[in-house]
Amino acid sequence: MKRILLWGLCLLCLFSGTGFADGTLTVQPAQKTVQLTGYTRSDTTLTLSSEVAGKVEAVHYEVGDPIGEKPFAEIDSTFIDFQIENIRQSIRKIQAAQKKNASQVAYLQKEFDRLNRLFQKDVGTESRLDEAREQLDQARLEADTLAAEAAALKVALAEIRERRRRHDISAPKGWIVVSRRVEPGEIVTVNTPLAKIADFRNLVVPLSVTGQELAAIRALPEVFEARLEEEPIRARIQWVNPEFDEKTRKLSTELVLVDYDGERRGGLRFTLPLRIESEGLWVPKSAVVSRYENPRLTLKKSGETLSVMVLGESGEYLIVADHPRLAVGTELTAP
Repeated sequence: MKRILLWGLCLLCLFSGTGFADGTLTVQPAQKTVQLTGYTRSDTTLTLSSEVAGKVEAVHYEVGDPIGEKPFAEIDSTFIDFQIENIRQSIRKIQAAQKKNASQVAYLQKEFDRLNRLFQKDVGTESRLDEAREQLDQARLEADTLAAEAAALKVALAEIRERRRRHDISAPKGWIVVSRRVEPGEIVTVNTPLAKIADFRNLVVPLSVTGQELAAIRALPEVFEARLEEEPIRARIQWVNPEFDEKTRKLSTELVLVDYDGERRGGLRFTLPLRIESEGLWVPKSAVVSRYENPRLTLKKSGETLSVMVLGESGEYLIVADHPRLAVGTELTAP
């Protein structure tokens, strides 16, 4: 019942837009329906490569697996782990020396203060006070040296930890492995491609379109209706490449599916019907006499009869060749 009502509404809109509703018959610009067809792809594809050389210890994902919490692969880090531990021990050694130095500085400060009080009372000697001052200054300089060494070790530790992090080949969570090129036990070098991953959370459809087809797509609402595997979906334009392909004489554009919650993979068939202008004119069939033998029509304003060449038909219309006496909007009479 809903389909019958919808079809009736479409017919009413068609007739009201062409002059059928008020009994007039008018010439319309010819249009044709084209159907753009494409296939879904992932929004983005990346190649995972190794930034370090070494033996692959583990690969955690197969083709088709979504990336989770674990890295895609792990490269042997035995020697770099030893280096990290060595630097940590050096930092602990420096920290112990800093505690010892701090205790020494505190003691020498007290000793200097005591000798200074004695010197002020003319009880202590100046040479003894100078010796205490020199020892205190040397201890403070030692504290500065230890602090600089500790800072340098922390920088070295941060650097080697960053190098260690690159032994885990990470990938964006939720992306899908579409190609795997490495197995555990293999030796890889820097920049060795290990896998290809793709983001199927957003599906896109690349199309190659003519200028007319692109104009028709842009004339649609920002989010328009289309079909995917014969099921209704919504899409929008993601980008249009202004570069013109000289071989195909078309423009590359990419559509992205909107609010899509179905199967997420490449190769799903996408179709988008478009109405674009074509050669010739539309005239109502009811205004044409002897349609295919000697087709003629009559102008309402002058009563003149014109012979026309029929190129085809579309619904309630015939498509006729351009005629110098016919223009869009010309009113015709029924025979």
